[in-house]
Amino acid sequence: MPIYALGDQTPSIHPTAYVHPDAVIIGSVTIGAQSSVWACAVLRGDDGAIVIGERTSIQDGTVVHTTPMDHTTVGDDCVVGHLVHLEGCIIKNGSQVSSGAIVLHRAVVGSGAIVAANSVVLNDTVVPEGALAVGAPATIKEGRARKADIEMAVLAYLHKGQRFREQLRRID
Repeated sequence: MPIYALGDQTPSIHPTAYVHPDAVIIGSVTIGAQSSVWACAVLRGDDGAIVIGERTSIQDGTVVHTTPMDHTTVGDDCVVGHLVHLEGCIIKNGSQVSSGAIVLHRAVVGSGAIVAANSVVLNDTVVPEGALAVGAPATIKEGRARKADIEMAVLAYLHKGQRFREQLRRID
């Protein structure tokens, strides 16, 4: 898998994390225990730091980046769906950013909140704890996130990460 230092910026990946061989990790990136980073995901910590908590999935094709002023942090027990773009934002513990969504500079997605598929959370937006953000630009619907759905996805990706760590093999 391509994992790169950039000058003195070196990734730190917990030994129990799963990083797919086709993911790219560059620079100031920290990945916590039992987290997973899937095929074609790119985590590029060149301008600032990226921190991925524990038991969090960064799914296929997702791009995680920073700005020189704003780091990107994804908490513990989070689900970041396929083809997501995160840049200079904070995703708090137990939340979900669904497939195709974009979360931009200084936005904060609260604990237990969900950003719906293909939604765009603009700069400086706060998605409150337990809320659903839907649309482009996102409209906030308080109290509409379903925590059980997030928890189910977290568990599914914990199992997938373990399975892939043990069973994935290239056959060409």
